[in-house]
Amino acid sequence: MKFLVADDHAIVRKGLAQILCDEFPSAIVKEVSNSNEVIEESQKEIWDVILLDISMPGRNGIETLKQIRSNGVKTPVLMLSMHSEEQYAIRVLKAGASGFLNKETATDELLVAVRKVLSGRKYISASVAEKLAEAVGENEEKPAYESLSDRELQVLQFIASGKTVSEIGDELSLSVNTISTYRSRILEKLNLSNNAELTRYALDNNLV
Repeated sequence: MKFLVADDHAIVRKGLAQILCDEFPSAIVKEVSNSNEVIEESQKEIWDVILLDISMPGRNGIETLKQIRSNGVKTPVLMLSMHSEEQYAIRVLKAGASGFLNKETATDELLVAVRKVLSGRKYISASVAEKLAEAVGENEEKPAYESLSDRELQVLQFIASGKTVSEIGDELSLSVNTISTYRSRILEKLNLSNNAELTRYALDNNLV
């Protein structure tokens, strides 16, 4: 059994690795801290499950997942995040993930998810299953942020956390002009006027 654990926080990686080693004593667990390492390792080795954090510096977890899939890697990927399921669960499933877990999930539930994806199935919590069922309703009114692309949502979260356009550009390895374009699109899609309103919107919708 081989697991790849990707998170930019060493304490989180160590904790996940320990849980996996306790449950699967003969398992090999490799830890990586950024998207480039994930992509490299997913190509170099065959893994049974990849545990991938959404919020990593540079290319985030969703973009990393899309790159892995475009490279032809079929390994089950469990996405992890501090953000709530409402914001990310359906996005990551559409991007090719095998499941989504909030980082506050109990150890037992994490292991349930790991075993489920090991068996070739997808893992979704009861609340995600309910949200998916609601999404089937043709007239269901969706929150405005669901119209944002993955990158736009990421930029919105950076702005709401107080980062400047240039800081966001450095973080994402994109030009200031590109970040400004994303900001303009976000304002237009959410019908907002400035960063203060963006921040308030993000807080009101639990996006940060």
